[in-house]
Amino acid sequence: MRVFVAGASGVIGRPLARKLLAAGHEVTGTTRSEESADQLRQDGARAAVVDVLDRDALLAAMRESSPEVVVHELTALPDRMDFRKKDLYTATNRLRTEGTRNLLDAARAAGAHRFISQSIAFAYTNDGSQVKTESDPLLDSAPGPFEGGVTALREMEAMVLDAEGADGLVLRYGFFYGPGTHYGRDGSLVADVRRRRLPVVGKGTGVFSFIHVDDAADATVAAVERGTPGVYNITDDEPAPMREWVPALAAAAGAKRPLRVPLWLAKLVGGKQAAVFASDLRGASNEKAKRELGWEPSHPSWRTGFQESLR
Repeated sequence: MRVFVAGASGVIGRPLARKLLAAGHEVTGTTRSEESADQLRQDGARAAVVDVLDRDALLAAMRESSPEVVVHELTALPDRMDFRKKDLYTATNRLRTEGTRNLLDAARAAGAHRFISQSIAFAYTNDGSQVKTESDPLLDSAPGPFEGGVTALREMEAMVLDAEGADGLVLRYGFFYGPGTHYGRDGSLVADVRRRRLPVVGKGTGVFSFIHVDDAADATVAAVERGTPGVYNITDDEPAPMREWVPALAAAAGAKRPLRVPLWLAKLVGGKQAAVFASDLRGASNEKAKRELGWEPSHPSWRTGFQESLR
């Protein structure tokens, strides 16, 4: 199949492009720099240097590649997440709203019959079950800048799922770890845990769901090839509270055991979103993706995944 990957030079975009090529698909990937375009070409993909917010340029690139499937992997998150910054999600929110509209319109004009969009598996309501399925509701409100992020997320998902003329699939990824991520060897959170700046907050009851970037890419290839329209959680098999995974990350990174800090201090230093994640976050079940996409994570648990990726 001919696949158009928006954001093909990103953390998940490049491994995804490589895996699609290995599976025999023709791939065109967007990037905003010639350097990244050259890297994509070296991998065997076609490259389109285009900003998806430039509607006309995107339409021209999409028509030229004539894709059957479009995959939206665009975000604009910083290397270090500071939840106190009001504009933390502003650029990503625009990609998830205006950018998604442009991609859907271009996909429709180019005749694509399938549209797959990234989303996140950590925006579920923080009441009820500790582990959520795709049928559980997303947050109605959220702390700090995450409020705008969740609003944009809802708009993006609705556009994809309601798209006319194409099957829309939303992949809600867990927290990425592995090369190029915040949890990678050179990532900001691993740097923090090595300096003992990633503590266990309060009782550490917030439940996190992780996914290795290679497993996320494999799941996305599966969604290109099969699966009915709808939402899928793309996470590993073991949602875990903060009090368990932070010490494991520290051990894998060769760091000292993390400190513990009270909730009020985390809120003061890291912002309300950081405190809420640490205490109230809910994990996500991957059972639907495994069942309906025929996918299994090769890193079923962050416990071994952290150790392998930080060697």
